[in-house]
Amino acid sequence: MTSINRNPLSPVGRQTVEKAQPTTTPAVNTVKADSAKVTKQAGDTFEAGPARQVSASLLGGSKPKDKVYDGQFVGAGGQTFPPGTSLKDIPGVTPRNNPNPDKTVIYVNGIMTDKAGQSSDLQAIADKTNAKAIGIHNSTEGFISDLAQCVKDKLDKGTNPAVDTLADTVYSELKAGREVHLMGYSQGGLITSRALKDVYNRLRIEDGLSKADTEKVMSKLNVETFGAAAATYPDGPKYVHYINNRDAVPTLTGLGGSVDPLAFAKKAGKDAVIHRFGEGGINLLKNHSLQETYLNHRVPFEQARANQF
Repeated sequence: MTSINRNPLSPVGRQTVEKAQPTTTPAVNTVKADSAKVTKQAGDTFEAGPARQVSASLLGGSKPKDKVYDGQFVGAGGQTFPPGTSLKDIPGVTPRNNPNPDKTVIYVNGIMTDKAGQSSDLQAIADKTNAKAIGIHNSTEGFISDLAQCVKDKLDKGTNPAVDTLADTVYSELKAGREVHLMGYSQGGLITSRALKDVYNRLRIEDGLSKADTEKVMSKLNVETFGAAAATYPDGPKYVHYINNRDAVPTLTGLGGSVDPLAFAKKAGKDAVIHRFGEGGINLLKNHSLQETYLNHRVPFEQARANQF
């Protein structure tokens, strides 16, 4: 496959009092001192207050850097493992009521999610699916940087380590004849889409498989997306896409809501099941939440494939 570039407050106004109060020089000094004190306090308030926090959050500086985990596997207890680690060597997150599940799910998170946040999602997924959950980490550097990366993923441009790790893992598992179950949320769905296209192209170009044979190999993939930002997926895998009609991410950037004038330009994958529902109100974050909204609508994969929701 052709390589894609991935691998013051203003100071308090100084009062002019010389003519009106010719003997108030100490008072002027007091005012100046008080002014400086107020200004410093205001500045300190900004530095530690909400405005500073919002700015830092947007720029990615309000928390320890998460970038070091980008594209790494995340397992039980937040342990991380480098790309290329065999899935069997990664202790995944297991359901609370089943320490020895016989199935494994690989999950890619969305934007603004650090490793601890993904670990929380992994536990919720394990409990919901009764499977071992392993994460491929899509690191966060703040809203602006994360959003910019989404645009690049949409255009299939630039490097995204999570894409590379997922594509390499899926390709290796398929070549070994093993089935793979993937889950992608928000940007994680976009990453999943991009990685699957890479695998498709690798099978077609590097391995020389026909279109039919490529789709047959990729039919070993079970793929679930939740509020995904991707609008196209390659044929072959078995898909179930969950879309909340009150969630702006999939309705505006993904496969669209129940009413979508741009449906003709989107591709869910051959024989894909799309489960659209309407839940939520003005709380847009909750409408898009994996744990608070989407997983509540998730049913076992085969049941979903039979459109039994």
